[in-house]
Amino acid sequence: MRTRFLGAAALIFAGLLTGCNQLTQYTLSEQDVNQYLQKHNKFEKQLGVPGLVEAHIVLTNLNSQIGRSQPDRVTLKGHAAISITSLLGPQQAEMDLTMEARPEFDNEKKAIFLKDLQLTDYAVQPEKRQGMINTLSPYLNQALKSYFDQRPAYVLSADRSKGEALAMRLAKGLQVKPGELVIPFTQ
Repeated sequence: MRTRFLGAAALIFAGLLTGCNQLTQYTLSEQDVNQYLQKHNKFEKQLGVPGLVEAHIVLTNLNSQIGRSQPDRVTLKGHAAISITSLLGPQQAEMDLTMEARPEFDNEKKAIFLKDLQLTDYAVQPEKRQGMINTLSPYLNQALKSYFDQRPAYVLSADRSKGEALAMRLAKGLQVKPGELVIPFTQ
């Protein structure tokens, strides 16, 4: 009898803690952020040195990993299709990119932005295009940084859930935890 009572009390206490947690913060999972990135971020850019080498880049398949490689950072991976025009003529390349950024909550816009984004790694196919992509990588890094400074990785919406509606009113900052972004509420 006593074990049942303790078990029931533990379940009630766990339920209360969960309920309190929902009243003090809102949590976004990697899946939430990835779905938003797939729907709302369409990076397409023309860059390079006019007359020498230019590239039209389309970034797709963005996928985030939150707080896994570094505790306060988001790692983004994506695929880029690149059409290159140079003195050597038109060429095509594919690129798998890895970027890292610091997530930041903008209370006025009710959005999470990826600040200080840096291109940290990339693989080019075919490999013979590696040299040309190395030349373009500083331009690509700056274009990606500028894009994510201006375009949110996630925007809160009262239409999605009661939790997001509450977060829109009470949000106070952002915490990065492995696999999730936590928006604490003001007290």
